[in-house]
Amino acid sequence: MTKMNRETVITEALDLLDEVGLDGVSTRRLAKRLGVEQPSLYWYFRTKRDLLTAMAQAAMAPHAAEPLPEPGEDWHTWFLENTRSFRRTLLARRDGARLHAGSRPTADLDRIRRKMDFLVASGVPERPAQMAMLASGRFTVGCVLEEQAETGAGDTAELPPGVPEIDHESAFEAGLALITGGLARHVDAQ
Repeated sequence: MTKMNRETVITEALDLLDEVGLDGVSTRRLAKRLGVEQPSLYWYFRTKRDLLTAMAQAAMAPHAAEPLPEPGEDWHTWFLENTRSFRRTLLARRDGARLHAGSRPTADLDRIRRKMDFLVASGVPERPAQMAMLASGRFTVGCVLEEQAETGAGDTAELPPGVPEIDHESAFEAGLALITGGLARHVDAQ
């Protein structure tokens, strides 16, 4: 058995998430998977909420590893790619959006601030930049929640006649274009 530490617990918890979904993740199941007694998990995480927070942070690692924007980079292109990276990262894990929803990215606050500083330095007014970052984040989580709920439901019912099937990526891109278009109007108004 691998030596148990905080990282091992998080890795195994994320693997469990991918296998059984968020509703199936329990400290009892995780302890069994690790071959330990459930109370030993409290050495690393005082509550299940603490474990879920650590899992959400670890699940965001691919997005957090993306390079920060460089001065002079086009804010519009960066904003699109940053939001797409966030979406890809949420989709990489079963129930990734549910895991992330409501979490507080305290470990990522410096990166978020630097992204905001980049937008402001690029001519985006501060308040619209804040609202666009918040709106794009929540929009992305909502899109992925819907997409993952649909793919995880196992519902193969036919759509009613005349109701088109949703192309999740196209719908996401259309909404993202609306957000960036609105933000561009704030920049142009200056």
